[in-house]
Amino acid sequence: MTQYSNSTLTVAQARAQASTIFLAKVFNWMAMGLGLTGLVALLVANSAVAQQMIFGNRLVFFAMVIGELGLVFYLSARIQRISAQAATALFLLYSALNGATLSSILLLYTATSVAATFFVTAGMFGAMAVYGLVTKKDLSSFGSFMFMGLVGMIIASVVNIFLNSSMLSWLISGIGVLVFTGLTAYDVQKITQMGTQGIMEQGEVAIRKGAIMGALALYLDFINLFLSLLRFMGDRR
Repeated sequence: MTQYSNSTLTVAQARAQASTIFLAKVFNWMAMGLGLTGLVALLVANSAVAQQMIFGNRLVFFAMVIGELGLVFYLSARIQRISAQAATALFLLYSALNGATLSSILLLYTATSVAATFFVTAGMFGAMAVYGLVTKKDLSSFGSFMFMGLVGMIIASVVNIFLNSSMLSWLISGIGVLVFTGLTAYDVQKITQMGTQGIMEQGEVAIRKGAIMGALALYLDFINLFLSLLRFMGDRR
């Protein structure tokens, strides 16, 4: 009986270690994506030529936005069929494109307010990530509820294109803060479960693909939480 308990403990420890290693890979790729986004945003914001090319022509700007959406959908739908190298390249390409389109933030808002919002976002993201990591509560139903809130946000945003209501815009941003803080905890728990359910035993390709998809989910949570908070904290130039 004692031998069985020790064996069980060893298996549990091995799974916990595998989960920690996998989660570290996910956060490393997420940090790389955020770093690339920030670098590209700075380069574009400091280049008059790049600004004119992206923001001087609406067709170019909207083509880039549509391209970003296409990359996210393609990665999500084809992750099992493409190579790990292709998945990595597409994730980095998405991060770079997002940096180019988000460079407008550095032109519209003061650097101080952007930096302050970034640190607040990092704090909230980190707190919810820790909660998702340590909580024993199953967040699956909570994640479904947050996803419904996300769908509602998208619909309201489309409607507000025609209404152009500042009140609705503020409401959407407030809901966004709640939705993406909640999704952060849910996604971290889901990624942690992937690590304990044997993905580390499926080979380097499966690990890399899983880490890229996990990084993409957390990257989107962070960026959207940042944008929602910026609506409240940002000081326009």
